[in-house]
Amino acid sequence: MATGLSLHLGLNQVDAAKYGGWDGELVACENDARDMARLAGDAGFDATTLLTAQGTAKQVTAELRKAAKTLKSGDILLFTYSGHGGQIPNTEGSDEEPDTFDETLVLYDREFLDDELHREFARFAQGVRILALLDCCHSGTGIEVREVLSPEAMEEQFQTRDPGRIEQTSRLMPVVQQHEIYQRDKEFFQELQRDLATHKSRATDTDALLISACQDNQLASDGNVNGKFTGTLLDVWNDGAFRGGYRAFHRDIVRNMPPTQSPNLYVSGRPGDAFLEQQPFTV
Repeated sequence: MATGLSLHLGLNQVDAAKYGGWDGELVACENDARDMARLAGDAGFDATTLLTAQGTAKQVTAELRKAAKTLKSGDILLFTYSGHGGQIPNTEGSDEEPDTFDETLVLYDREFLDDELHREFARFAQGVRILALLDCCHSGTGIEVREVLSPEAMEEQFQTRDPGRIEQTSRLMPVVQQHEIYQRDKEFFQELQRDLATHKSRATDTDALLISACQDNQLASDGNVNGKFTGTLLDVWNDGAFRGGYRAFHRDIVRNMPPTQSPNLYVSGRPGDAFLEQQPFTV
């Protein structure tokens, strides 16, 4: 009998002391994590939830490595993240990133690079099914596009003429803040990128399925109860009444989203048609 483990991250803010005074306050990310953990538990997963201050790079890495030691071929990992998304320049091995930027998950104490997540997924045994759901900005593929939505499109998405409100209601780490943090911690990130590039050159592609909140050049909306993506996903799932595979699941989510936020389905490696055709969240 297969085993399902899930890890759910929801960060309503970050440690301002680590982000130059910016606390990144959001509303619905902890709710997203709790609701996805509840969904996972109902589906038979053993769920772990990390909320806000618990969502440090060390703790996230430890939980993923613990799961990697447990799961074997035929088992499944569900990883969900709700919080801010960011980007930093990739100066070490930028040939692997067409736009020369790394996507980041904005964890409580520091930004967590997309290649760090890829490295942790690569620790899982071959044949483990990996499903990642990312409700943050710039989350389309993990191969980023630096240009975000036009101001007009952002105004339409967030129904406001106030640029400050766009930052408050989206899950975007402000670009100015991204630049300041990168300049402050450049040596750390460059060394990390070198290490990750060495690992990536030796590793095979990780077999994983990603459904993200938006395309690489779009922003993800926060909300009063759930993020727009997570809330729509939960509505489509309908407490398990949904029937169909992951492609149909993704398609129905897209149909219920605004045109300015188009969730993406992205396949890494070769997870196999049998996985893609399963009812979502099948252990």
